[in-house]
Amino acid sequence: MKITKVEPFALHVPITPPITDAINVATHWGLAGVRIYTDEGYVGYGYTGTCAHGDDMIVDTIEKYYAPLLIGKDPFMVKALWDDMRFGKMHWIGRAGVTHMALAAVDIALWDIMAKASNKPLWQLLGGAKSKPIKAYNTNGGWLNWSKERLLKDVTEIVESGFTGVKIKVGKQDPREDYDRCKAVRKAIGDDVIFMIDVNQQWNINTAMTWGKKLEEFDLFWLEEPLNPDDIMGHKKLADELNVPIALGEHVYNKYAFRDYIHQGAVEYCQVDVTRVAGITEWLQVAGLAASYDVPICPHVGDMGQIHQHLVASTQNAIMLEYIPWIRHIFEEPATVKDGHYVLPEMPGASTTVLPRYFEEYRVR
Repeated sequence: MKITKVEPFALHVPITPPITDAINVATHWGLAGVRIYTDEGYVGYGYTGTCAHGDDMIVDTIEKYYAPLLIGKDPFMVKALWDDMRFGKMHWIGRAGVTHMALAAVDIALWDIMAKASNKPLWQLLGGAKSKPIKAYNTNGGWLNWSKERLLKDVTEIVESGFTGVKIKVGKQDPREDYDRCKAVRKAIGDDVIFMIDVNQQWNINTAMTWGKKLEEFDLFWLEEPLNPDDIMGHKKLADELNVPIALGEHVYNKYAFRDYIHQGAVEYCQVDVTRVAGITEWLQVAGLAASYDVPICPHVGDMGQIHQHLVASTQNAIMLEYIPWIRHIFEEPATVKDGHYVLPEMPGASTTVLPRYFEEYRVR
């Protein structure tokens, strides 16, 4: 099999209503990605997730620097191709951010081709089994711009629909407001529901230490991304001092950074995201690294769960997966949750194939 054509793209899918967390305002979810065509008729889809900013840089990187390395190559040589791109012309200015996200999109598309050509869903190609249910937790009711009344209404409805875990955003200018919202949410969902909070890097070490301790009374499952994601020492201090486990990973871009976080005991739930590290190839390496330290994997879903459902189903130390349904309608086989658990895909591939109607409707590049 040979690659014959590489077609980068960018889609912007509306988010209704727009949402905010402590650092982002999102009106659209961006899919900066690629379609890779082969001489045997298989087409692989891969993408990374954005807040619909910077997608042009990701697309340009794929088009100008990665596509020429792929034409005429066998997509099953995914690891060799990964090395060619990772250590190619973009190595000097890359290793994180735009270049890594572009590499993620390409790598995912290659794995999609391999699964389709093997006539298996990716989770099965990777050795997963249906006997491992994937517990889902829901983030889509806890946005920072929600009023307290809407917040409580949404999390209550989420639990009533069958989810056994919810996550809300914190990071208000006055942490006392966060405390009040957390207290109200815990009362609304009851003691048996898993409850997580996400700071989105908004706190400094003193705020995190003070309010992390105060919020312990609400039996938090984890405290997510309390500090700048480059601050390994600060997260280690929190992990040592707080009784709430530290979760992070959505802004950690490569296996070496995860190695340092994990080895120093600065992360207790590893949220490695396949769209931020350089695709499935590197995601599997990080998951294996975490397993050697008995650190659980709970991915951040920059892909909105489409790819991660396959990875969690085939990873022994992956225990749970986030659910945000913003873009599921655009896919040929949407990520689906029933009774609080993901329903494993049946179609061959990585569940990344976009329906033609939505591909054209949302395409901006």
